[in-house]
Amino acid sequence: MMRKIAFHLNCLEQGGAERVVTNLANQFADKGYEVIIATEWYGENEFQIDPKVRRVHVGLREGDEKKHRLVQFLLRVKYLKQFLKEEKPDILIPFARKALYRGLMAAYFIKIPVLISIRTDPAGHYEERSDKIQIPILFPRADGCVFQTEGARDFFAPRLQKNSRIILNPINPKYIGVPEPEKRTKTVVQSGRLVDFKNQPMLIKAFVEVHKKHPDYDLKIYGGDSFDGTKEILESLIAENNAQDYIHLMGASDSLEKDLVDAAVFAFSSDWEGLPNALMEAMALGLPIVATDCPCGGPRTIMTNEVDGILIPIKNQKALEDGINRLIENPEFGEQLGRKAREIANRANGEAIFEQWRDYIEEICQNAK
Repeated sequence: MMRKIAFHLNCLEQGGAERVVTNLANQFADKGYEVIIATEWYGENEFQIDPKVRRVHVGLREGDEKKHRLVQFLLRVKYLKQFLKEEKPDILIPFARKALYRGLMAAYFIKIPVLISIRTDPAGHYEERSDKIQIPILFPRADGCVFQTEGARDFFAPRLQKNSRIILNPINPKYIGVPEPEKRTKTVVQSGRLVDFKNQPMLIKAFVEVHKKHPDYDLKIYGGDSFDGTKEILESLIAENNAQDYIHLMGASDSLEKDLVDAAVFAFSSDWEGLPNALMEAMALGLPIVATDCPCGGPRTIMTNEVDGILIPIKNQKALEDGINRLIENPEFGEQLGRKAREIANRANGEAIFEQWRDYIEEICQNAK
C-alpha cells in the first residue's frame, strides 16, 4: 500500500535540512507515494520539487504578522492542525527545531503518527528555556526520531534514543563515480558557506604557515556569503598576510564535483556541525581529507581516523597545519585515504538512504495501527 506522507518545515530555501526533504519527497513521489510538503513560507532561492509533490502553505495568513508572537505561534499550530485534519496523511515528518514542536502539538489529539528529525548539533540549539519546557512534554509523543549522528542521539532522553534511527544524508549523485584525476593540482580546498562555525579563519592562518613550507601550493575556499561578517574577517586576514596571490575566496559554485576533484587536500575546519554534506561529498570524490572531529560527531560518524581521512581536534590550528602538510608530503598515503573514502557512496547513495527512511516509515505506520 502506497502511503500518504506529509513533510513539514519552514521553507525550501537552500540549506541542509531543506535539501534532504526535497530529495526524499522527490524519491517517494517517484516511487508512487502521495507526498505533500507543508511549509510556513516561500523563500527566494529554493530547491526545486518534483511536479508530483504537492506544496501546501500552512503558515501565517494576511494580517497575522501584526499579532503577538505567542498568538502567531499558536496560529501556526492551528493551521498545521487544520491541514492534518483535511489531508489525513499516514505520517507527518517535521524537520528542524520549531517545526518539530509545531508538528507534535498539531498532531497531539489527532491519530497521525509523527516522525521527527534532528538536523543539527543539539548542544547550543536545543537548550533554551523554551526547549527545556517543550522537549519533556512533546518529545515523548513522537512515534520515532531520525538522527544523523550518535552524538546528537545521546543528547536526548533514553526513551527517544531507543525509539530512533541514525540515517545519513544522501550524497548528491553527481559526486558519486567521478573518475580519479590523473594528477592532483597543488591546491588545498574547502567547500561550504562562509559562516562563523566553520572556522575558516583558522584554516587561513594554518595555510599561511603551510605556504611557508610549500610555497607552490594555494588555498581555494568555495562557498557563498552567509552575511554574518565571516567573509570580511577572511578578506582582512588574507590582506594582513599579503596572501592574495595564494589564498582565494572562490564564491559559491554549482560545479564542485569538477572544481574539487583534483585537489591535493580537502581541509575541513568546523567547530561544530550536524552531518556535513560538504565532507561527505569530498569523501565521495576520493579526496585526501583532514577534518576536525567536531561535535555532534558528524565527521566521526562517516570517517575513521587514518583509514579514510585524518581527524584532528577542533580549534587546533597547529593540528590542521600538520595534517595538511602530512597529506602534501605523503601523496601515496593521501591517495590511499581517498580511495577508501570513496566507499561512503556504498552506504550514503540516494537509494540506500531512501530505503532506510522507507523501512522506518513503514515500521512506524504499522505500529501506529
